[in-house]
Order: sequence, then structure tokens, then C-alpha cells
Amino acid sequence: MGPTASGKTGIAVDLVRELPCEIISVDSAQVYKHMDIGTAKPDAATLAQAPHHLIDVIEPDENFSAARFRDDAQALMREITERGKIPLLAGGTMLYFKTLLEGLSELPEADPAIRMVIDTMADESGWPALHQELQRIDPETAARLEPNDSQRIQRALEVFYITKRPMSALLKKPKYVYFPYTPVKIALVPSDRAALHDRIAARFEAMLALGLIGELRKLRKDYALDPSMPSMRCVGYRHAWQYLDGEIGLAALRERGVSATRQLAKRQLTWLRAMKEVTEFDCLAGDLSEQVLAHLRQHLPQQ
Repeated sequence: MGPTASGKTGIAVDLVRELPCEIISVDSAQVYKHMDIGTAKPDAATLAQAPHHLIDVIEPDENFSAARFRDDAQALMREITERGKIPLLAGGTMLYFKTLLEGLSELPEADPAIRMVIDTMADESGWPALHQELQRIDPETAARLEPNDSQRIQRALEVFYITKRPMSALLKKPKYVYFPYTPVKIALVPSDRAALHDRIAARFEAMLALGLIGELRKLRKDYALDPSMPSMRCVGYRHAWQYLDGEIGLAALRERGVSATRQLAKRQLTWLRAMKEVTEFDCLAGDLSEQVLAHLRQHLPQQ
């Protein structure tokens, strides 16, 4: 586990060379087909060397949930262990890790009609106004969300409108957890936050050079997409969308994309700090692969 740009894919590929592992991607953006550049998806050469499960599984106009991730990951883990190998889960979508290890609360499925109503309300009043409405009906959830966090505000309101109960109350209900494995939890965290920020800026610049804008232009041509879809809310794509619509220039695209990615990394590190029994490694260390490999060897059965 680790924040964006912490080098998770590189370490996972190194581990596959040394250990009998198969990689399961834990990334809510890399599940989308044809979204390669903006999701920092491993390239063809890397995937040939170390295949990743749960990459390129749905179209950009489809939805993927934490519940589906849990079901798919559990099925894959069973198949991998039956082959005598070790499932290696690598990625930065902390909700997916949490769902797999701790189970899922009984929240209702998404309702497109209700979401459309909420989106219309947001168009008329703005997301900060909807955040105030959420504060009234579910102050506990509202307190942990930013006033412009459209995706999470929408979901919290949707849950309340469907169930007539605040999401914070539903999340406190006991969960059934099926996880018949012993997890070895590893987090790649930066000893210097500024250095991670530099990596993020360099990577976003590389995405632009590789053709992020062109990638989105083709996606918009090939699919009936709109900016409210989960795929288009991904960091980078939502800013490139604004650029293509003429709402912002290239400088603002760079600035907003880098800023949003840094905010994502901050949220990921907050999730990691809350997780128990995690061994941390400095993602900036020159011998990171060797450190992680030595740690994992301690957990393997002796031959």
C-alpha cells in the first residue's frame, strides 16, 4: 500500500521476480479500459513480465464498486493460492483494502434517478450548499468531507434519501468479514513529503507529455461520457475535461492536476495512519526493494 507516486508498482514487479507471487491491482482507476496514461497503468512490457489482475476490467462508462472489488479479489486470491502462489495486492485505493480486510457496511446500491436529482440540485445551488444540507441530516459524515467533495457528498445524500437513515449510522452496524488469510501489510511512505510532491509534479508532467489530453479526447469520441461519471472524476481526467471544454488553460490544468494529486496522496497517508499492524518503509530509500523483500522472507514458510 502507499500514496500515489510512492513506487508501489515497481516494488510489486521486483517482488514477482523473487517470490512466487501474482499481483492483484488495488486501484479504482486502473480498472477502466483505455484509460492508461492518466491512471499510470503499467506499460505492456511491465505487464508481460508481471501480469496484473483487475486491470482493464470495465469500460469507462461503467461503474465498479468496493463490493465488486472484494468479490473479484477474493475469487482471485482463492485461485492464486490453489496454484500454490501468493496473492500480492498492490495499489493505493485504501477503501478497497479496508473493504477486503474489514468487510463492507450494508449500504444501498447506487440509484441513477436519485443521483440525477442530486446532480440537478448541485447544478442549481452548488456542492457547498449540498454539503450544508448534509450537515443538517448527517453532521458526522459532513464533518469529514470537504464542501466541494462532490462524489462523497452525493453518495451520503443518496444513502439518506434511499434509507431515510444517515450514512454514519449505517456504517456503525456490525459487518460480516470473510478473510481466510494472514495479511502481511506493507506501506510505502515518504520520509520527506516535499520529495513525494516533486515526484507527483514530475509524473503529472510526464502524463501530459505522453498524451493525457489526447487520450481523453479519444475517450470522449468513443464513449458517451459526462464529467459526473466515476471514470471522469479520476484525478487528471476531470481537469483535462475542463481544458478540452475551454474552461481552463494548460497552466491551470497543470496546477490543478498536481494539486489534486497531492491532496489524494494526503488522504491516502491519512488512511494508512489509521490502519493497524502495518510495517512502513521509506518509499524514497535507494534499497527499498531489498528491504521489503527481506521483510517478506521472514513471513514465508521455511523450505
